[in-house]
Amino acid sequence: MGTITSKARLYRFTALDALAVAAYLGFTIYFTVAGGTVERLMLQLFRDPATASYAVNAIFYAGVGIFAIASAWRVAGRDLRILGTRPWFTLGMVPLAIVVMLILTAILVAALGTAETSENQLGIQGLLQHVPAWLMVPLLVLLGPFVEEYLFRHLLIGKLSGYVNIWVCCVISVLVFASIHVIGREGLVLSALAPYLGMAVVLVAVYVWTGKNLMFSYFVHAAKNLMAVVLIYAVPPELLPN
Repeated sequence: MGTITSKARLYRFTALDALAVAAYLGFTIYFTVAGGTVERLMLQLFRDPATASYAVNAIFYAGVGIFAIASAWRVAGRDLRILGTRPWFTLGMVPLAIVVMLILTAILVAALGTAETSENQLGIQGLLQHVPAWLMVPLLVLLGPFVEEYLFRHLLIGKLSGYVNIWVCCVISVLVFASIHVIGREGLVLSALAPYLGMAVVLVAVYVWTGKNLMFSYFVHAAKNLMAVVLIYAVPPELLPN
C-alpha cells in the first residue's frame, strides 16, 4: 500500500509543474512577441549574433529547467535506480531505439515527400557552426532533452494519463512535441514535421514500454541529439544547408 501511495504521489500535478509549464509558455510567447527586442539586447551584451542566439536559448532552457529538475528529481532518481538494476539492457536498447528512430523517420520522409529543414533545425545548425562544442553539448545534450522529456513525456503522459486515456495522451505528446519544433515561418509543413514525428513516436514508445521511465526516454533523446551534434561538427560548414 505504501509503495502504491508513493507512486501515485510521484504522478500528481504539483505547483512546480504549473510553474515549469508557465515558464515554458511564457518564454515562448515572450520571445515570439518581443523577439526583436530580446535580440537587440543580447547583441548589445555579446556583439556576436550566434553568441546572442545561444544566450537566448540558454536562458530559455535554464529558466524552465530549474522548475523541471525541482519537480522531477524524485522520479528521475527512482528511474535511474531501476535502470541501474539492468545496465546492459539500457546500454543495448538506447542505440537500438535510435536506429528504429532513424528508420521510422526515413519511412515518414519518403511517405510525406522530400524532407524540408525546419527553421528550428536551421537555427541549431547555425549555432553549431559558430558556437564551440563545450557550450552546445550541455544545452543540446544535457539540459534541452531533459526539459523536453519532462514536459512532453512525464507531464503529458505520465501525469496526464491519470485523468485521460493513456493512448490519447501518447497522441497528444507526439503531436505537440513535433509541432513545437516546426512552428515558425514555415508553419506546420508535413515535410518539415516528418523527422520530429518519427522522433516523437519512438520517444513515446520507449517511455511507455519501460513503465513511464523518464530517464530512459531522456537517455534516448540525449543520445540522438549527441549523434546529431557530432555529425554536424564533423561535416564541413560549406556542405550544410544555407
